[in-house]
Amino acid sequence: MTEGKLVEWLAADGAAVQEGDIIYSLETDKTTNEIEAPASGVLRIAAATDETYDVGALIGHIE
Repeated sequence: MTEGKLVEWLAADGAAVQEGDIIYSLETDKTTNEIEAPASGVLRIAAATDETYDVGALIGHIE
């Protein structure tokens, strides 16, 4: 996999999230995956939905 489409944010910008919470949905050419928060904190969204991003691109971060 070299890229994926950000389908939907499942947590809002500024939301408090816990490690393991599902925060967004990512579609590849073969499947759609729900992605978990890697840490607890406040989610800051930096990317729009319905766009395709390269693996490793910054789409958001947790403060």
